Amino acid sequence: MLSLSKQKIQPLAVADTLQEKGIAVFTLQEFSRFFKTSPRQTRYFLETYTKRSFLVRLKKNLYALKMKLPSEEIVANALYKPSYLSLEYVLSRHGIIPESTYSITSVTTRATADFSALGKEFLYRKIKAAAYTGYLPEKIDGKTIFIAEPEKALTDYLYFVSLGRKTLNNRLDVSRLNKKKALVYAKLYQRKNLKELIEQVWAMAPAVIK
Repeated sequence: MLSLSKQKIQPLAVADTLQEKGIAVFTLQEFSRFFKTSPRQTRYFLETYTKRSFLVRLKKNLYALKMKLPSEEIVANALYKPSYLSLEYVLSRHGIIPESTYSITSVTTRATADFSALGKEFLYRKIKAAAYTGYLPEKIDGKTIFIAEPEKALTDYLYFVSLGRKTLNNRLDVSRLNKKKALVYAKLYQRKNLKELIEQVWAMAPAVIK
């Protein structure tokens, strides 16, 4: 662990250490603990080197190195916790919807929230705690992120359709998905019309796994 508490903080030394330790994003408290700097010293460094474009402020008290920006998936998991990637972002990633998505969509058990960072919109939609499952860890750039299984991303999406908060995409391709798994996830939401929506989506799709 590099201690900078009794000397001027050198930005290149900070960058080297963060990259060596695989730290993609960090808070003031984490920086202070890791480098053994005082809160005042840490705050000055973060504010100064953000203005100099050495660091990027992702949101209040969350930073990353400008020279090695984290992936949008890593940022999405870090901006708002607990959360996992889901909805249109994951559906597009798996080719379930044909459109590419500008926004990075996730679900959370916390209040709905939106953030802008790195020129992207990060959207978080609240689901009930009982339905907060169906996601898996995935390694990206050496970091573990949490992302929904395709069937769970679809079920999360259709849940918001059932609430009237999203419009049903009539070009959903569920040919590679497992209907039984989607129905199991749907039960977690305890909404009759969600099950009906899943049945409707599969009824419109030819030769799918049921």
